[in-house]
Amino acid sequence: MHQTREFLRSQGLPADDSPVTSAKRFPDGAQYRVEIPSTEGPEVLEAVLDEIAARQVVVHRISQGSGGMLLTDDELARMAATGAAHDVELSLFARPVAGWDTGAMATAPAGGSVAAQARGTEQVVHVLEDIRRTAEAGIRSVLITDLGVLATAARMRTAGDLPPDLQFKISVQMGLANPASVRIAEDLGADTYNVPTDLSIGQLAAIRQATDLPLDVYVEAPDDMGGFVRHFEIAEIVRVAAPVHVKFGLRNAPNIYPAGTHLTPTAIALGRERVRRARIGLDLLARHAPAATTSALGAKGLAVPAA
Repeated sequence: MHQTREFLRSQGLPADDSPVTSAKRFPDGAQYRVEIPSTEGPEVLEAVLDEIAARQVVVHRISQGSGGMLLTDDELARMAATGAAHDVELSLFARPVAGWDTGAMATAPAGGSVAAQARGTEQVVHVLEDIRRTAEAGIRSVLITDLGVLATAARMRTAGDLPPDLQFKISVQMGLANPASVRIAEDLGADTYNVPTDLSIGQLAAIRQATDLPLDVYVEAPDDMGGFVRHFEIAEIVRVAAPVHVKFGLRNAPNIYPAGTHLTPTAIALGRERVRRARIGLDLLARHAPAATTSALGAKGLAVPAA
């Protein structure tokens, strides 16, 4: 194994999963930022922002999982305007993918690996059109799960077919879980990478050594992604994974994708509880790593919607 480890080092990759401290930072010098996911629609966004103010939590990014395709033009515009007014990044999923398609493999017992992939050329077109429509509404961050969609969208951004300041946030559902793989996503145009929910502190540190991308790390994961509650690990996650988005999902909560107005009251209640969980987690971070640094709202690198 020594020869293989030496080759990894020669490629600028870590040779093991040692939990080394990260010296990397966000553009403003901060170690961490905070993300609240699963904010499905303008009413939920407004409720989450209200809870953020009430609990005095600094949240830098708010993300959504049902995609721009399930929002009306007016709803997209309303969310973009709200995000811009609060100097918060707003990231919407790029849909559809195979899990919502007519194919059977995505729902088969062994087919979970294809559920987040774009199925066929037509679905690639549909996902790219969803990205285009979302960007036209002023949103400046989209979640991507498929490597081909990422590579093509990045080329569209370079060619001017998509806004040059549009950011590609890679979803946890892409599933790349090692330094060499995450570097591929970076090379293809990713701007941040959401790692799998179950990586150890050492595994996070190894990925950090191989990439400059901000990492998005669930410190509480939804039940269908493991259901882990890692609040006491936040200080260590910030130490080894900086720059890192500390992401507060919610255990013991229903999966509401695809969301709609029939689920708005539930989505609001879940969003408010995620903010409460963030208050708990950040209080623990302040207790165990009081010197850890975070960003101000509107900081450089945040994909705040265009006004």
